[in-house]
Amino acid sequence: MTDKNGKNAIHAEVEVISEGGVQSNIALPNKILPKHLYLIPIASRPFFPGQVQPIVLAGDYWQETIQRIGETEQKMVGLVYTSNIPAQETLPEDFATIGCMGKILKPTMQESNIHFVCQGLQRFRIKRWLGKKVPFLAEVEFPEESEQKISMDDTETRAYALSIIAAVKELVQANPLYGEELKQALQYFSPNEPAPLTDFAATLTTATGDELQKVLETLPILERMQRVFPLLQKEVEITKLHGEISKEVNTKISSRQRTFFLREQLKTIQKELGITKDDRKSDVEEFEQLLEKLHPPEAARERISEELKKLSFLERGSQEYAVTRNYLDWLSSVPWGVYSEDKLEIKEARQILDRDHDGLADVKERIIEFLAVGAYKKEIAGSIMLLVGPPGVGKTSVGRSVAEAMGREFYRFSLGGMRDEAEIKGHRRTYIGAMPGKFVQALKVAKTANPVIMLDEIDKIGASFRGDPASALLEVLDPEQNADFLDHYLDLRVDLSKVLFICTANQLDSIPGPLLDRMEMIRLSGYITEEKMEIAKNHLWPKALSLAGLKKSQLKISDAALKLLIEGYAREAGVRKTEKQLRKIVRKTVVKMLEEPDQKVSVSVKNLETYLGKPFFRKESLIKGVGVITGLAWTALGGVTLAVEAAAVERKNGGFKQTGQLGDVMRESAQIAYSFLLSNAKRYGVKDDFFQGHLIHLHVPEGATPKDGPSAGITMTSSLLSLALGKRIKRNLAMTGELTLTGKVLPVGGIKEKVISAKRNSINELILPEANRGDVETLPDHIREGLTIHFASTYDQVAKIVLSAFQGVEN
Repeated sequence: MTDKNGKNAIHAEVEVISEGGVQSNIALPNKILPKHLYLIPIASRPFFPGQVQPIVLAGDYWQETIQRIGETEQKMVGLVYTSNIPAQETLPEDFATIGCMGKILKPTMQESNIHFVCQGLQRFRIKRWLGKKVPFLAEVEFPEESEQKISMDDTETRAYALSIIAAVKELVQANPLYGEELKQALQYFSPNEPAPLTDFAATLTTATGDELQKVLETLPILERMQRVFPLLQKEVEITKLHGEISKEVNTKISSRQRTFFLREQLKTIQKELGITKDDRKSDVEEFEQLLEKLHPPEAARERISEELKKLSFLERGSQEYAVTRNYLDWLSSVPWGVYSEDKLEIKEARQILDRDHDGLADVKERIIEFLAVGAYKKEIAGSIMLLVGPPGVGKTSVGRSVAEAMGREFYRFSLGGMRDEAEIKGHRRTYIGAMPGKFVQALKVAKTANPVIMLDEIDKIGASFRGDPASALLEVLDPEQNADFLDHYLDLRVDLSKVLFICTANQLDSIPGPLLDRMEMIRLSGYITEEKMEIAKNHLWPKALSLAGLKKSQLKISDAALKLLIEGYAREAGVRKTEKQLRKIVRKTVVKMLEEPDQKVSVSVKNLETYLGKPFFRKESLIKGVGVITGLAWTALGGVTLAVEAAAVERKNGGFKQTGQLGDVMRESAQIAYSFLLSNAKRYGVKDDFFQGHLIHLHVPEGATPKDGPSAGITMTSSLLSLALGKRIKRNLAMTGELTLTGKVLPVGGIKEKVISAKRNSINELILPEANRGDVETLPDHIREGLTIHFASTYDQVAKIVLSAFQGVEN
């Protein structure tokens, strides 16, 4: 027959399940199945005949589709699975071949979304696409009953139907999420009607969308049941397992609740009989017992009494109780008036320092002087020391040795990167998670009021919007103020005057002046090769063997190999690189030991490269030539030698040029050197027209490294003098000193580091400012040994030595 639009239509009567689950035969409008359907993609899982479910669509995207469906006579929609592809991105090729036709009920518009209930009616197959863009329109066909091969004469089909009903009943009873209405609806399914039963069972499972789509596309009823039944069995097993887990958890919870109630009853009984006290009284008594061993000042004692009284009235479960108890816990943890007994044996202290450190004679002497004053007074007062030196020279380990020598507790914390002043002075108690500052924490850990506290990396302290920790340290490190240090959390005065503070830094530039003024500075310079060898033999090598579990007899290293290691692989001010290279040798030896357990290894100069590879540094002669002079410089990593080169390019108007990443101060030194020599050219035998007829180029090698400072003044002047005279230095000579325009040589810093650097590079003759004579005289004899040191107060004295170095036999 034809419909009123003249299109072919199919007569049909469809069996459906109502929202209440009641099965009935209803006829579609005009008893026809539409030939064309508007399609809506379903991304999560396919829709089945007999299924009633609410659907939500994006209103702006699907509004036209819903309107077109509403204009049709039957109000039917085709729901097709698209395998988790978002509806807005769906293309015709993403649609499955078979979908479910449904009727739209109660469509409404809410918050830009379309809400409606859809009742699944019958499978359909997409035959041909009529509209490949939204709204999607397709010509469809509906499978005949013959395709589904529904026959109840088949014993196997009936057996599967009974098995599915039994599994569904078991699933519904085991899962509390299924409502009473669903359980009642189950009664209406019969093994004589397997098609709706199978589809209903499939909708109850949590199978994947692809698995369910295969069920939807399986038309023969027996094959469909064979697909659904395993999914249903799996769902039953999962539900049983979930029930067992829930039962086990509930049993544990019930057991804990029972234990809790019994304990509460026991507490009540004990309290009634006077056998025990409640938790508040126990806490109060515990704090009172702790405070009996301490000697807090009067202000602290009054505060503690007030807080204990408050604690006894507060409810234990209240937030204020927890805050008050935590505050009392900190108050009772501060060692008020508890001091450890100091060791005043100078001889024993010297032995400990010598045992732990080789070299550092001036540092040890200063510490011994400090202890001697305490021994004379029979009391060691607090003090603030600052150990300054390159990395790896032993600053931190000196602090531990000092604490051991004095018999005090040791506490160390790093200030590097600290940006919050609350780390120093504590947080106020009004903040959640408030804590005292590091110094109160140090006293708690040390359990004495006079420990040795090391403030590591004080030159790397920072500042931020949270405050300036360096300013907060001013109170701590001032002997006149730290007897009444106020911690914000405790809100009480804490006496830090008996604490020995030892600070460490690599350089002084970044330490604020007021803070630096409060500390007594002790410089730790780098080590020369002989000192490094002693440290390696006495400390680093035994430590490396111990960490690997080796005995001295199993692995040995010769003195010559050790010297080559230090000079070729670890040429630095400290000993960290030396230690790393020694550990590398030990690791490679352990590998050999595992392959040949009984062998003994000896490291010598010949086989050192097999362990460490080619040396990083090779012994090179100093750069020599016309216009080349060796200078001495100081860095945060120790002293270094620095060659200064000068060259002349013929040019009528002359000129002066500098390269080598020189800083502003160093550029000024170069200008001063050029101007001084230009104005005193005749005095030093330089031709009048030399500077007028040449462009002078001054360069400091290693151009990628920034350089700055005034100490290269006499070096640059001597380089220009060598260039102007066309003569070269023939001796291993190096120099350092600042030059003025009038020719005076001013003192410079870092003399010890510079002298050590010169000796490390086999330079045996130095020119230093006269004002630095005292610095040289304080150097240990083994450093000055073999050096010829000239002192100059004017450049005339420097020029005299340089001119003499132009003569004689070249070193």
